[in-house]
Amino acid sequence: MTLLLNSLILTFYFIVYGLVHSWLASLSFKQWLREQLGDDLMRGYRLSYNIFALISLLPFFILQATLTNPKLYTIPSPWRWLMVMGQLLALIGATITLWQTGAGHFLGISQVIKAAVTENTPLNISGFYRWVRHPLYFFGLLFIWLSPVMYLNQLIGYLLFSLYFYFGSIYEERKLVTEFGELYQNYQQEVPRLFPYLTKKS
Repeated sequence: MTLLLNSLILTFYFIVYGLVHSWLASLSFKQWLREQLGDDLMRGYRLSYNIFALISLLPFFILQATLTNPKLYTIPSPWRWLMVMGQLLALIGATITLWQTGAGHFLGISQVIKAAVTENTPLNISGFYRWVRHPLYFFGLLFIWLSPVMYLNQLIGYLLFSLYFYFGSIYEERKLVTEFGELYQNYQQEVPRLFPYLTKKS
């Protein structure tokens, strides 16, 4: 009973987090906020949004660490080291993707420093984006599921993050279609959303 209650607590918190996170990222909310604050103050919105997203996620990790958390399994050597190597490659891939995307703009720093920078950026279909439409999500999923040690609360968190990545990518693409129209729709036809093809389509 305790484990079930803990699972419900973690799930409830994450669902609330995901709904608030998605609402704050919506085009309608940002447009409303732009009307209230003006373009100058809105330059700091993405940075503020990322800081808030990080801080509001901390209680979830605290709950994971403090609630009853039995170990489910530990992968023995040498397989665990292969999984750790896979995690390292996933981190490298995510770092390269962030650099290709523009780390400063992604984090919201460029918008604050450079007054000319806006929220809108050209559609990026180079680098890892040639193989998968959401490489950051792909590398994130790869990293978490290659964990060689698994606890119950960790598993619940991974399942919730995986669902968030899945549904979040759908929600994000609706905004991208609105922004880029037919250009993004053509991109959707050529490149998979979350998991790359073994061979790239021409």
